[in-house]
Amino acid sequence: MKREPAFIYSDAYTDYQFNADHPFNQQRVVMTKELLEAEGKLFDHHIVHPRVASVEELALVHDRQYIEAVKRAGNGQLSEEDAWQYGLGTEDTPMFSGMHEAASLLVGGTLTAIDSVLNNKAPQALNLGGGLHHGFKRKASGFCVYNDAAVAIKYIRDRYRLRVLYVDTDAHHGDGVQSFFYHDPEVCTLSIHETGRYLFPGTGSISERGVKEGYGYTFNLPIDAFTEDDSFLSVYESAFKEITEYFQPDIIITQNGADSHCYDPLTHLCTTTKTFESIPMVARKIAEQYCEGRWVGLGGGGYDIWRVVPRAWSQIWSVMLTGNILTGPLPVEWKRKWEVNSPVSLPESWQDGGGLYKPIPRKPEITEKNQLTLNQCLQYCRNKRQFSSLE
Repeated sequence: MKREPAFIYSDAYTDYQFNADHPFNQQRVVMTKELLEAEGKLFDHHIVHPRVASVEELALVHDRQYIEAVKRAGNGQLSEEDAWQYGLGTEDTPMFSGMHEAASLLVGGTLTAIDSVLNNKAPQALNLGGGLHHGFKRKASGFCVYNDAAVAIKYIRDRYRLRVLYVDTDAHHGDGVQSFFYHDPEVCTLSIHETGRYLFPGTGSISERGVKEGYGYTFNLPIDAFTEDDSFLSVYESAFKEITEYFQPDIIITQNGADSHCYDPLTHLCTTTKTFESIPMVARKIAEQYCEGRWVGLGGGGYDIWRVVPRAWSQIWSVMLTGNILTGPLPVEWKRKWEVNSPVSLPESWQDGGGLYKPIPRKPEITEKNQLTLNQCLQYCRNKRQFSSLE
């Protein structure tokens, strides 16, 4: 029997909710699942229920005092003063009831995805509840309590002893994941994000390349505000291919934030569904070429949960399952159900039409600048590969 990818999902993913007005809304995961079901691309036998990450697993990257603070925060037992030193109780990352349990389930979902692939139960796996890339060792940040990707990478290193390539296309720099593996030559991170001049967290410059033995295994591509599809995809595909060839990973993990879309309310990039169709196609092709297909996809940012995220994330699953993107009209029943509560008109089709935004007057300048950034980003690995070929 042909193995099929695993879709990691639980209705309890929506328990990770800061408050009713917070932009991070896990309803988008439910909407994506139901969109795929309505399209006839997701069935019960694809769905794998996530396990809850243990404290020992969280402690692979997080300080135990921090974990205990999160527990107390979720029980209403952490003072405001104590909370602030852990990045909790802020406008971005408020405390909420059951915080530890909800966050541990998201981490467990990513670990479930990892085990599904590395135990040969599935060729690929997708955990859209994960991708919380801003969490740090002792501090929550940017809507992220625990860093599921970092826990998973350390879990892979400890249990499976494999080399991991982490590729992050969220509009915000993957600062948390980078921080955990900045010194590790067995983990390579690539983050393609909007420049920190205008956007949280303000990090992710080209000069951030790693330290000690890990120098040369951290790559950052800070692209200019108002970058459009063609420029985004040009730097993404080039960087992904060259860095994979340079690093030779055993498994690829992708963080698939959908907040580079022009509709996203928190960022300043100008991509469309074209970008979110190409991102997984490239990932699958490269994983098949270098990693025997081993690829785990995660969610991430994405704050237009109505028009953008379900369509963008559905394409990842479609590419994993069929090797193709979804086209044509959206399922009528899905649109009818969700449009009742949507503050905006839902799209009619999988693809965006034209005229989503005004023409960008600086397009040639932005494209040229992004190309220069790409060349600077890849200069080290290009030089190292050239030197190796001469030995």
